[in-house]
Amino acid sequence: MKKLFILIALVAITGSTFAQAVDLRRKIEVSGIAEKEVTPDIINVSISLQEYLDGKKKITIDQLESQLESAVKEAGMPKEDFTINSVSAWNNTWNKKKTPDFLASKQYLIKFHDLNKYNQILNKVDPKGIQSTNIESFDYSKMTDLKKELKIQALLAAKEKAGYLLASINDKVGDAISITEVDNGNYQAPRPMMYANKALMANAAPAESDIDFKTIKLSFQINAVFEIVNK
Repeated sequence: MKKLFILIALVAITGSTFAQAVDLRRKIEVSGIAEKEVTPDIINVSISLQEYLDGKKKITIDQLESQLESAVKEAGMPKEDFTINSVSAWNNTWNKKKTPDFLASKQYLIKFHDLNKYNQILNKVDPKGIQSTNIESFDYSKMTDLKKELKIQALLAAKEKAGYLLASINDKVGDAISITEVDNGNYQAPRPMMYANKALMANAAPAESDIDFKTIKLSFQINAVFEIVNK
């Protein structure tokens, strides 16, 4: 009999605990989305310089690098925005019959906040020494603030949606019960390319850039659960 009373007591306690754990509030679950497109204001461009032979005279990588460094400095760009990416040397097969010398090359990375300076810089470098240029990546300087702004807008959009849905059945939105951020805030900017062919540039200065930079698009989604209250 004693064991029976203990069992009944345990069942009663378990039932009471279960009843307390059940959330009997009326709820509505909705999602909100906020999107925005921005024009990238940071463009990382790689520039590859290569030694070449002008008759019997070699135009060295040091000479080309000095021209590029001076051009970057004259453009008013900070030192930290101009770095060396890689250094290499190989036997140029095109000139192999004329000379067995190895021709060195260097690749530099320049962070542009104003792409108009691109032409300004390349116009001051020997065009025969420019092997190629390439846009490596884009970024937006106020990305962190923009992400915060979009997340807030997405949450407000979710609450607004809950509001007009409930209004149609004469109810209204109560407090938020849960808020979940959907991890879809990653973005991928387009990567237009610039390539300066050495042969074409041999007798001409770098052409004006006509690249149309597409915008970076960000999108955030927030899922939220709100309590339903009577009007």
